[in-house]
Amino acid sequence: MALSSPALRQLAEAFGIATEFWDWKGRLTEITDSTVIAILAGMDVDASDPEHAQQALDALWLRPWTRTLPPFTITEQGVERRVLVHVPHGTGVRVEVLLEDGGTVDVAQVEHVVEPRAVDGQLTGEAAFLLPGTLPLGYHRLLATTGAGQVEATLVVSPRFLGFPESMGEARVWGYSTQLYSLRSAGSWGFGDLVDLADLATWSATRQSAGFVLVNPLHAAEPTPPLEASPYLPMSRRYVNPLYVRPEAVPEYAELDDEDRARIATLKQDLEQRLAGSELLDRDQVWDAKIAALRIIFDHGLRPARQLAFDDFVRREGRGLSQFATWSALVIAEGANWREWPTELRDASSPEVAAFAADHVDDVRFHEWLQFAADEQLHAAHGTARSTGMRIGVMNDLAVGVSAKSAEAWTYSDLFADGLSVGAPPDHFNQAGQDWSQAPWRPDRLEELSYAPFRQMVAGILHNSGGIRVDHIMGLFRLWWIPEGMGPGRGSYVRYNHEALVGILALEAHRAGALVVGEDLGVVEPWVRGYLHDRGILGTSIAWFERDAAGQPLPPDSWREYCLASVTTHDLPPTAGYLAGDHIRLQHELGLLTESLDAELATAQAELSAFIDALRRGGFLAQDSTVVEDIVLALHRYLVATPSRVLCAALTDAVGERRTQNQPGTHLEYPNWRVPLAGPDGRPLLLEEVFTDARTFRLAAVMNEIGGSLDPAG
Repeated sequence: MALSSPALRQLAEAFGIATEFWDWKGRLTEITDSTVIAILAGMDVDASDPEHAQQALDALWLRPWTRTLPPFTITEQGVERRVLVHVPHGTGVRVEVLLEDGGTVDVAQVEHVVEPRAVDGQLTGEAAFLLPGTLPLGYHRLLATTGAGQVEATLVVSPRFLGFPESMGEARVWGYSTQLYSLRSAGSWGFGDLVDLADLATWSATRQSAGFVLVNPLHAAEPTPPLEASPYLPMSRRYVNPLYVRPEAVPEYAELDDEDRARIATLKQDLEQRLAGSELLDRDQVWDAKIAALRIIFDHGLRPARQLAFDDFVRREGRGLSQFATWSALVIAEGANWREWPTELRDASSPEVAAFAADHVDDVRFHEWLQFAADEQLHAAHGTARSTGMRIGVMNDLAVGVSAKSAEAWTYSDLFADGLSVGAPPDHFNQAGQDWSQAPWRPDRLEELSYAPFRQMVAGILHNSGGIRVDHIMGLFRLWWIPEGMGPGRGSYVRYNHEALVGILALEAHRAGALVVGEDLGVVEPWVRGYLHDRGILGTSIAWFERDAAGQPLPPDSWREYCLASVTTHDLPPTAGYLAGDHIRLQHELGLLTESLDAELATAQAELSAFIDALRRGGFLAQDSTVVEDIVLALHRYLVATPSRVLCAALTDAVGERRTQNQPGTHLEYPNWRVPLAGPDGRPLLLEEVFTDARTFRLAAVMNEIGGSLDPAG
């Protein structure tokens, strides 16, 4: 049924809360009063009854009139944009732009006739000014000067079109995607690390002619066990998980005496013994051993020049790093969930938090140093990728959000909506819907903060990468908010200022010379893909989901040019497993299907048969071949036949792995994000074995459009 009161409907519209949506089966579904009221409450709006809803609405309409300038304005380069200014009625105002580089630009007033309003007993007028389309790219300031003084606000000018980075030229590029933690080497500590990433990039570039390596989010997790396994539920998206640091690659390791090196060697040997025979990755044990080793290195100290470099890193990172490091020390002292700490420690800016940091300065400094070490090793990995010939290099993944108990939620507690989480409505991936246990950013608070947290996060990720994949990029447009206790099916979409978020993303990528890929799978409003294309942001195309209006596999020449094209994704089993229907059987075992197993398998088999027929008709697969590896190679030949400029092959497909890394909609029911890379027989593979695996060279030959197969010894 429709919302019960006009004020509630208008509040929902004003705060971007959907009152209806089309579900994955094409049915129009209406949102209930209780859902909208709960979402508004999470944004500190009392709409519990019609009277309170009307009061909240009246205050909302008046809010712009209480400010001289809007807190944030964004425009595209080459586009004129009006800005509304509010001043006491009858008084004059001058508006100019203070450019990022130090110059100024006057802004002309344009005709705008609006009746003045009474605000706190004073008659207030509204004037309009037109920002010229000639403003340069960058982060500028709007300055309004009146008889009462001056007011400043943020102005961002973003590129109208991002497109492919200069490093790509007119060429097509392809690369591997990998879950870095699963990619272990003989030298890593039972867990893929940043040295492994550099080595993978070297091999991919020099022996496979790949142009990038796409990794899972490397975002920071908890500073003490138990560690969250999902890289998509981090504690901070701005900082890196030190679990990916290789202790022996820290420069200070070389300066340790024999006794300290022996202590670290013992830690590693003991870890290897404990992990021997384990079928799954064990983050907690790896962390305990590795953090002890890193502490030994930290306690050794830094020589003068290295100390200068560390101090400069801390200075450049500023308050964000010190707060993250303080949160890390507090978690160890007070527990994992900051919402359960003593009240005075829940405010990141409180005197008590400052006193704690002063009393634990060495621990705080250690966590700052961990980020210094991680930054250096990630920088080295990307540098290695570029120096060995990759056009893009390392491509980092940006998660949709963070845990409600995260460092970000503690640092910016007012930025997150209380009593709500982010997820997805029921869809083809998970017919019960999904709750991702992520705390949603409030659109109104983001605006008040001029999107600074988002800007800092994106800039930080692009500092050490040639590209960024934005997971669920639809989250820059709208997110599915779920009120606590209601379940995924009773949530609603909440809209964000996509012009601001996409504009900042494009500006930061332009400055970094980076590629941006948006993961636009699942339920996507049709206009969103068009908007992203018009802004030069790539989409994501997965072979299994690219179908025409009749439900048949989309012909290669009908694919998008502006997309990252691949056969599979981390939320599905590798192609060998998908061909076997492993994902259907797993969903059945976990109780995630709404249809019978036989019915789902029959549907999946019909879809696979249609695709294999298309491969044979197109000459990508021999008519009589039913060999799994032949079909995998044929699917990648299909990708190569598309106009897509960026192609991606999963490393799991290259080595013949079958097991999925993640089953959406599950937590402990399946070992999500804990499966080590293995071959078709299920035996775990070390990175050194990947380097000589003949399958990888056959796949690389396809991606490079080389006939036959490559000789790994050649």
